[in-house]
Amino acid sequence: MEPRKNLRDRESHRRQRQHELLIALIHQQQDLELMDGDAPDLSSTGRNFPDQDPASWLDRNRRVLKRYQAMVRTAITLDAMLDIDEVSSG
Repeated sequence: MEPRKNLRDRESHRRQRQHELLIALIHQQQDLELMDGDAPDLSSTGRNFPDQDPASWLDRNRRVLKRYQAMVRTAITLDAMLDIDEVSSG
């Protein structure tokens, strides 16, 4: 039973460290955009504004999502590098 608890503790520590690394990466961003939750109105009864191009809305949200995914991958990579350093040092 004790090895399971140790594994859970290590995984909890890893998740916490990854979270902290991700927050640090987010804080470094100068112009971090948020995804636009308001989708353009595609119904025939909706008002059609020229700035509500569905393709550009989707492209923008896709670009923002990719940026966040890149930050998450970076945090995970940094965490793995910290693990390697701890193993080789200790």
